[in-house]
Formats: sequence, C-alpha cells, structure tokens
Amino acid sequence: MDGYYAFMLIATAFVLMMTVPALALFYGGMSRSKSVLNMMMMSFIAAAIVGILYVAVGWSMGFGGEGTLFANPFELLWLDGVTTDNYIYVMFQMTFAIITAALISGAVADRLKFSAWVVFLPLWALIVYFPLAHMVFSCTEKSLICGRIGAQDYAGGTAVHINAGVAALVLVLLLGKRIGWPKEQMRPHNLTLTMLGAGMLWLGWYGFNVGSIVFADATYSDAQFFSETGRTFANTTLATFGAILGWLLIERLLHGKATSLGAASGIVAGLVAITPAAGAVNISGAVAIGLIAGAVCAWAVSLKYKLGYDDSLDVVGVHLVGGIIGTVLIGVFSTSAGAGGIDGLLYGGGFGSLGDQTLGVLVAVAYSGVLTAIIGLGIKYTIGLRLDEEDEVNGIDLAEHGESAYDLHSGSSGGGKSVLAASTVSTMSTSEGANA
Repeated sequence: MDGYYAFMLIATAFVLMMTVPALALFYGGMSRSKSVLNMMMMSFIAAAIVGILYVAVGWSMGFGGEGTLFANPFELLWLDGVTTDNYIYVMFQMTFAIITAALISGAVADRLKFSAWVVFLPLWALIVYFPLAHMVFSCTEKSLICGRIGAQDYAGGTAVHINAGVAALVLVLLLGKRIGWPKEQMRPHNLTLTMLGAGMLWLGWYGFNVGSIVFADATYSDAQFFSETGRTFANTTLATFGAILGWLLIERLLHGKATSLGAASGIVAGLVAITPAAGAVNISGAVAIGLIAGAVCAWAVSLKYKLGYDDSLDVVGVHLVGGIIGTVLIGVFSTSAGAGGIDGLLYGGGFGSLGDQTLGVLVAVAYSGVLTAIIGLGIKYTIGLRLDEEDEVNGIDLAEHGESAYDLHSGSSGGGKSVLAASTVSTMSTSEGANA
C-alpha cells in the first residue's frame, strides 16, 4: 500500500508538470516572440484557477453522485467528507482538469484577451469539463455516460483531448483569424523550447496514462496491478515512437523536409491517441495507433489553411483529431486481454465496439461544442474576446502583461522594472511587431 501511494504521488506530480512547465514551454516556443509570455501565462493561470475550483466543487461534480448523470457540486464542497488519505486521488484528477483547460490556449494564441481567458476558465470547467469528466470516468458501470454507451476510455480521449480540441475550434471560430494570417509567416520563435516542452510532456504522460489505473479497478491484485501498469507504460512508449515516424513520413512526402517541429508534434499526437487506448490494446495495436495518428494529424494540421480557421498552434489538428483517432481505433485494435475485456474488429469482436467508440466521440463533440459556444458567445458580447488591433500588432505580451520575453533594446540585465522597460520600447515594437 505504501508503494502504491508513492506511485500515485509521483504520477500526480508528473501530470502537473505536463502543464507547468511542459505545456507552457511547448506552446511558448511555438508562439511568436511578442506572444511567448502570454502563452506561458495562460498555462500558469489555468493551473491556479482550475486547481482551486476543482478542490472547491470540481471533485464533487466529477466524482460525487454515483449513478446520476450530473453530480451535486455541493455534496463534497471543499472536500467535505473526503478523508485526507484520499486527497492524492483528488489531486491526481485535479491535474487532469488543469491540463484539459490549458490545452485550449494554444489555438487562440496572439489575440485572446487575458481577461477573457480568466473568465472563460472557471465557466468552462464548471459547465463543460467537470460534468463530462463525471460522465466519462465516474458515474459508473465503468462509465462512458454512466454505462449508457459501451465505449472504453482509459485515461481521457473524450473528456480531455476531444473536449479540449472541440472547445479550441469553437473559440477559434468566434475569435476570427490573426491579423495577417495566413499570408504572413507566423513561425515558431524558439523551437528549442518546443522540443524541451515535448520531451517533458512525454515524461509527464507516463503519470497521465499509467497513473490512471487508480480508477481502473479497486479489486486488482498486485499481479494485476503490475500487469496493467506494464501494459499502459509499454503502449504509451511504443505509440509515441510510431507517431513520430508517421508524422515525419507524411511531412517528408508533403513538404520535402522532416522537421524538429514535426517530431515534437508527432510526440504529442501519439500520446494523445494512445491515451484512451492505453489499457485496451496490445503492443502491436499501440504501434499501429501511433503510426496512424502521427500520419493523419500531420495531414490534418494543414486543413486550417484550406478551411480558413486560424488554429494558431494546431490544437484542433493534434488534440481533436488525435483524440478521435485513438478513441475510435479502440474498436479495431482492443483485445479481451486488455482492461476493458473487449475484442475489437481485428480480433473477431465485430462492429459493436467500433460503433460504441464512435458514439462516445459524437457525444463528447456535441456536449463540448454546444456548451463552449454558449460560454464563448456570452463572453464575446459582454467583456469581449479579442484584443484590440493595435495591441495585437504591437504584441500581446506588452499589451496584456507590460513585459517582453527578450530584452533586446535596453542593453541592460534588467532592474525589475519590466512594465516601464516595456513601455520605452513600445514604439519600436510597433514597427517590427508584424515580423516577430
């Protein structure tokens, strides 16, 4: 038991690391130099707001009210009635809520007002994430929608990745395109940060997937526990390898180059896709899911140019598309030896599981899409979603935070006067901002 709690403490810390600093670095490096601090701040503020809200009512909404479609937020208010030895389970699920909200931020880089993000976070967590997490993880018969749909989702393909990807798409459509996109080149400003962030995300994902055994089956023996953790660890690793290769292959075929950004994006695509399937498939199935996800997501990120939606850092192309691929392909590659005990199409299980997985995807898309649109429209027509045009051109770091990530003008090492220093270079930033 002591070893089990030690394992969960490490897993929880790893998942928190996925948001701060891993996602902040990953998205920050992909942003333009005039937007990097805002991009990183969006991850940090998501941790602060969603984390406190989760302890207040999120745990009650997510894991209270067994058997009911929606749980009472006041049943376990501020963890009332939850024993301290169960706090580790609360903290573990809290980190899931945090990163799901933070993932959305990459789609709206450069142009979403920070105040709008601060208002969006608690509303979206309360109305969208907490109830959907309850339906997927908690309200049981080994859940999806309280057992009404026989879909498997080991660690959050629906509640986390599809949910965040749909919300990102909705906000992108409400915000509109960045000034100058797509004619202007808006390249990542620091791919070293992005590669570092991707590596840290990969490490943290072992906590995400392997740690999810905590809610898999409370009756597991030690042998079953080690078997399950071994399966999810190996599948997480092999799917990611496959996705890197799949992404780079398509990138090479389409664009003639295999890039570091492609490798980093392939890592995340593979991790996203294997998240729902980590306990359901064998190693060959994990490799297949990774290869397919890497290849399809590499193609999907180019759709924004054809369809005209400005998903700044490819949240839709990676998390929505990757989440759908991983969730649906459980119906093809799952085996009865896995956590769900269901044979997929490839192992003689017929089309039943494939149908259930597809239905699970559709429910998650509809729930997240409709409610995120209501929240986004409410903010748009009250305090407003989008930064002023002049501030967007000058750079959201200066406009929203009074800071610049790189002190390129003063020639000093800085004296703690970031706001004043930022204002002295604002005229220079105006002229060069569009090329940053």
